[in-house]
Amino acid sequence: MPRNEDILRALRKRSKGSLSEEDFIKLIDAEEEAVVRMQEKHGISYVTSGELSRDNYVSFISTKLNGVKMMSMSEMLEYIDDKKAFEQILSILDVPAISIKNAICTGKVSRKTNIVCDELKRLKARTDHKVKITLPGPYLVTRSMWLYNLSSKAYGSKEELGEDVIKIYKEEIEELQKIGVDIIQFDEPVLTEVVFTEGKPRTFMCAALSEKKDPTEELKFATHLIKSCMSHIDRTKSIRALHVCRGNWSKDESILLEGPYTPLIKLFEDIDTDALFLEFSTKRAGELKSLFASDKIRENYILGLGVINPRTDEIESHVDMVKRAEEALGYIDKERLFLNPDCGFATFANRPVSTLEIIDKKLAELEKAVKELKEKYE
Repeated sequence: MPRNEDILRALRKRSKGSLSEEDFIKLIDAEEEAVVRMQEKHGISYVTSGELSRDNYVSFISTKLNGVKMMSMSEMLEYIDDKKAFEQILSILDVPAISIKNAICTGKVSRKTNIVCDELKRLKARTDHKVKITLPGPYLVTRSMWLYNLSSKAYGSKEELGEDVIKIYKEEIEELQKIGVDIIQFDEPVLTEVVFTEGKPRTFMCAALSEKKDPTEELKFATHLIKSCMSHIDRTKSIRALHVCRGNWSKDESILLEGPYTPLIKLFEDIDTDALFLEFSTKRAGELKSLFASDKIRENYILGLGVINPRTDEIESHVDMVKRAEEALGYIDKERLFLNPDCGFATFANRPVSTLEIIDKKLAELEKAVKELKEKYE
């Protein structure tokens, strides 16, 4: 969810060390309460925290891990060998390079504190609804942290770094499940960067700036990381979930990635997940039938169907949401169909793609769509 000006100032103070974590949490308390109540008001089945304490969807881990340093894109330039290619990437961004920061591996990584367990505890204290906790996926974290000229001093390769990321995530998962959580979701948006940028200018998604090998090798590596962590989730306690989109930092659709999920089907089948939360409200995501060409997905998986575009000010009609849901019901049972936004509404704290007022209206239409579907099909 979007952070207000007070939270943005507090995030800056916290990053500089002039505001303690305890005081920061006190400051965001009312806003966290508000975003939870907004979800409850609209009948959201699995409530999330709004991620207000995170500066962005991945770099916030720099404060949670040993061996990691927060760096801006401009600071990273000093350590990039191919500076021309790096500057080309930055030139197509719809985001000021100085304002976006990334967590970079500078030493052996380990868990300094929990990553999102405290966030989960605060969420559970606010609501009696079922809850979902989101984590940047292990592939995203490994790719985004790997900067050869700094990270190679601690690891021989990003594959070596990935093994320590797996250890960190297994510890986090165990603690999350002790607290109690209904869905544990890994966010892996950079998977689309792997399959949709071959031969094209690489677009920005934090990890898009790091080393990338052949797509086949990358997907094999990603599968190993995600499955290793996913399999550690006790599915008798929590639903295992994966989220994939095509970038969510800009309202300019022309610079975001496009293509069907076809190149990712094998990974989806192999990672041992229960649910896929996928971008589908935009035509850039391709047709539903491309996903359901997989028997395993069609017969076993929960589909979190994206029916809200978080980057547009236009309020989607519940009528259109119902039509989209009914298209999906042509492939899967109603018990395995969830409706949700394509992605978050504020990927970067200081660059939200929506406002709370617009979000409230979008969720109201989602609520109408769910009510109509339940009346019709239950």
